Amino acid sequence: MTLRKGEKMTISIQEHMAIDVCPGPIKPIKQISDYFPRFPRGLPAAVGRSGALRPAVSQPSVSPAEAPREDDEDVDQLFGAYGTTPAQQPAKCPPPEEAVDPEGYESDDCTALGTLDFSLLYDQENNALHCTINKAKGLKPMDHNGLADPYVKLHLLPGASKANKLRTKTLRNTLNPTWNETLTYYGITDEDMIRKTLRISVCDEDKFRHNEFIGETRIPLKKLKPNQTKNFSICLEKQLPIDKTEDKSLEERGRILISLKYSSQKQGLLVGIIRCAHLAAMDANGYSDPYVKTYLKPDEDKKSKHKTAVKKKTLNPEFNEEFCYEIKHGDLAKKTLEVTVWDYDIGKSNDFIGGVVLGINAKGERLKHWFDCLKNKDKKIERWHTLTNELPGAVLSD
Repeated sequence: MTLRKGEKMTISIQEHMAIDVCPGPIKPIKQISDYFPRFPRGLPAAVGRSGALRPAVSQPSVSPAEAPREDDEDVDQLFGAYGTTPAQQPAKCPPPEEAVDPEGYESDDCTALGTLDFSLLYDQENNALHCTINKAKGLKPMDHNGLADPYVKLHLLPGASKANKLRTKTLRNTLNPTWNETLTYYGITDEDMIRKTLRISVCDEDKFRHNEFIGETRIPLKKLKPNQTKNFSICLEKQLPIDKTEDKSLEERGRILISLKYSSQKQGLLVGIIRCAHLAAMDANGYSDPYVKTYLKPDEDKKSKHKTAVKKKTLNPEFNEEFCYEIKHGDLAKKTLEVTVWDYDIGKSNDFIGGVVLGINAKGERLKHWFDCLKNKDKKIERWHTLTNELPGAVLSD
């Protein structure tokens, strides 16, 4: 096409759209997966993070003039590596192991919620579980200042309630608290160590609203060996649901630690009410005001009743009181010791919490405890007993 001097070249719109619209070789559009640290499973080895094909084997170098031919391949062929049919796929090669880019790795719950260091010890002889809460690191910030006011609380599952809740003190304005506190569950039996799970929760305390959950971990007690301390350093997890279909037969009214001793010097039976644990809550505040009564039956004169002091607002009272029943040793085989736990109420009838019967007609640990007392004069024998909500022969009113 020849132009006269001073004449401007006219270009049609079609020619204009065809100029410089493809300044270089066609390249595939980036996929969303290119911006994430992991690729989907089964991604061919030939596809790299940039979305372009990488040679699976070494190839001879090509001249610059030949290079555009490779780059000008159809885009559909390039992306066909993600989803081609078996007939269209290249020769099979062993799938590579899934690689994770450390720099692009997104933090999981472990690093987001923090870690907790603690130790557990089951004292088999004293039926006690000692939980030492040492420290936490890297807790999730919960307050506006970027810090938290953390504390740790413990529950035994199944049957989590205020009766078996223990907690540490609260430490202010820290994400790396150090407690070094030991919390103890009393009345823990070998059976509990088989079927119970310890739930450890870290929470943030708020003065003017509900406390906030940070993270938790759960330890099946069957992992512990008796009389051996086991140390843990565990990543906290999100709150897990509690199984609402727990076996209702596992529900208890609480436990009581009783000591028995026949004193040759006093010619009588010494009954010690030491403490209770995990009592059922009877008041609206979620606690009870417990006290204990004992009877040695049959009691024709109705003079065998003894009663402890009332302990206010607690589900784990400690009494340490002892009562003496004057009786010949030979007559004990005909007697039954009834122990009942009550919740004290002002202005209305006291509530029955639970009870236990020891005697020659009892069964299991209750019978064994009574038998050991008769067999071993002048020797104090302590045993934990589970309270039941039904007490045959007992008067269920105070």
